[in-house]
Amino acid sequence: MIRAGPILAMLLAVFALWYAAAVPMNIREVLTEAERAGAAVTPATAVERRDANALGLVLANPGQISGTWAQDRPRLPAPHQVAGELWQSTVMEEIEGRRGLLNSGSLSNRGLLLHAWITLSATALGFLIGAGAGILLAIGIVHSKTMEKSVMPWAIVSQTVPIVALAPMIVVVLYSVGLQGLLPKAVISAYLSFFPVVVGMVKGLRAPDAMQTDLMRTWDASGWQVLTRLRLPASMPYLFASLKIAVAAALVGAIVGELPVQGGGLGARMLAGSYYGQTAQIWAALFLAAALAAVLVAAIGGAQRLALRRMGGAA
Repeated sequence: MIRAGPILAMLLAVFALWYAAAVPMNIREVLTEAERAGAAVTPATAVERRDANALGLVLANPGQISGTWAQDRPRLPAPHQVAGELWQSTVMEEIEGRRGLLNSGSLSNRGLLLHAWITLSATALGFLIGAGAGILLAIGIVHSKTMEKSVMPWAIVSQTVPIVALAPMIVVVLYSVGLQGLLPKAVISAYLSFFPVVVGMVKGLRAPDAMQTDLMRTWDASGWQVLTRLRLPASMPYLFASLKIAVAAALVGAIVGELPVQGGGLGARMLAGSYYGQTAQIWAALFLAAALAAVLVAAIGGAQRLALRRMGGAA
């Protein structure tokens, strides 16, 4: 049973550090606004404040600390500002949208939920493609030494290419052949998610020891029977562990793929927030992405417990 005390203590510590970090991050803008409003600040000029240490500015102007948590466009938004942006862009946007133009039950096109749904769709499709390709590739590697020596090195090399550099090329190439929308983002998600599945499944399929495989040969089992009755069941713990990593990587791939596409999604929402200096909007999208990742990993964990229970293993 999970104890709530340590978790709450950790959360309180994180929030305390967050509030503390927001003070020096935002103090220069607060002092500039105070100077324009006619208040006395130290140092008196913007040039001197630009070269001064942020902590020194905080100590010299303790009366301005509260303003660092209430800026419209802070460098680092306070936790309550991010929570307010989340509430406004999810619940309030949907309520206002349904009262106004949207009476059909669809999501508001300005709300964060629609962007989350776009990202989730690309993540799910890319994860299914990547996981399926990873499982098939792992089976081929285990059963073919030639494939292991020829394909596995290329699979490893493929993960050394920065996805930020590769994503625009994938989008452009697929757009040139008439593929756009959800599919390019799903391809980027699949690119990031297949490798953990390959590594985990290869390890899992090779988990049975020589005695077990010799016993299957003694029973005159075919290669297909060895795979389905010995190797695949033994690989399930490895598979689900790699799927948890893969689904999180697929979400990252979908978000990165949305940056050059600009067709909606959490990635496009973050990019729009950076364009207009809306850091609270960026952080709200980040937190929603983290929540999506947690839900997806928890769903994989639930599937793992169900599968192992049906197989008679430890959940």
